[in-house]
Parts: sequence; structure tokens; C-alpha cells
Amino acid sequence: MHRVIFSVTIFILAATLTRAQKFTLGIKGGVNTSQLTMGDFVGTRMSPNGGSVLFVNGKTVRDNLQASLNQKTGLVGGIFMRFGKHIFVQPEFLVSTKGGSFDIIRNDRPDTPVAETIDVRYTSFDVPILFGLKGGPFRINAGPVASFIVGNNEKLNDALRTYTSGSFENAINKATYGYQLGAGLDILGFSIDVRREGTFNNLSSAQIGPANAPTQFGQKLNSWQVTLGLKLI
Repeated sequence: MHRVIFSVTIFILAATLTRAQKFTLGIKGGVNTSQLTMGDFVGTRMSPNGGSVLFVNGKTVRDNLQASLNQKTGLVGGIFMRFGKHIFVQPEFLVSTKGGSFDIIRNDRPDTPVAETIDVRYTSFDVPILFGLKGGPFRINAGPVASFIVGNNEKLNDALRTYTSGSFENAINKATYGYQLGAGLDILGFSIDVRREGTFNNLSSAQIGPANAPTQFGQKLNSWQVTLGLKLI
């Protein structure tokens, strides 16, 4: 469904561009402040051969995976185009670094659980397509965004590989689909934007625990983005 929505948006964009009488091209850069969201999961720790890890008294080792309130700050930059004046369409092509963290409560010993924070960072190529209204220097805009992950710090992979007996190659989605909405201000050739971004589908997904009783694990990303742009045309 997310791909369908994005495809329909591309079609609307193409139709709008053919009628646009005003064109703007510029570069932009700024910062993201992002946070991972997820439920609280209880996962059975897996051995390298795919079996459940047992404690010395025969009990299965089960660890809690919990959301963290920590936020991560990253950079974003790229180009933007704007077609139209008062009613406009604005596609952008951005490279962005985002991330977040989550906690693993390790229960190797029932009476002494150990907490460990996993920091996740990744780089993505983002393609937002925004529809907006402009009055004077002020703008509001919203639209879908497709993000293609081009690199990550492997922390998420390493942390969760312990809990899955299957292949982890597809745990990180090749593309996520989400939304951006916000407001902006155009002054003397400069463009200032503040936006909220969220994802519809999971940034990562995997089956946690033994094959006969798996739990579906997933993470989504929410972030704020502040950028400064410079109009070239």
C-alpha cells in the first residue's frame, strides 16, 4: 500500500509539473533529531545452531528489549526543487543520517539482570515529495517520503542476531515509506524549514525467539528536521 501511495504521488507530481509556471532550484542542509519507537519485547536468546540458550538450572534465557527515550542528532543535506507559486510541489533529494537507541535487559542470571543500551545510526537517501501552500514569505507543506538505507553501523544487526535463528539479511528494509509535514519561511533567497517526519512501515523487522513460538519485532522512526536552504534559481 505504501508503494502504491508513493506511485500515485509521482503521477500527481508529473501532472503538476506540466502546468507549473514558476520553478525554483536550491541546495539545503541542516540537522535531524530522531528517536526509535517500538513496543517492549521479550525474546528468547538463541544459540549459533538455532536452539534456545538454557541457564544452568535448565531454564531458558529470556531478555527484554525496550524502547529508549534517547534521541540522536544527525545531518541532512541535498537539493530541492519547487514548481508553482502559491500552490506548489516540492520534490527533494537528500542524504540523511538518523538513528536512535533501545535497551536490552539481559537476564543471564535471574537475580541480577544487566541493562545494555544499543545505539543505532544509519545513512539514508531520502526522496520527499511535498505539496504546499505559500502566502507571502510563509509556507506550509506535507507529503510522502521514501527512504533508501545505504549504510548502518551494524549495532542493530549485532544486537538482534542473538535472538533469531533465521537469516537476518532481510531484517533491515531496503526502503521505508513515511511522511513529512511542516512549515517554512522564505527570506532574501534563503529558505528555512521545520518538519516532522515519521515512518509507515518498519525500519527493521525480524522474528525473535524460537521457530515454534516466534515474536515479530519491528522498529519505526520519528524525527524532527531543521534545514536552511539557498535558492540558486
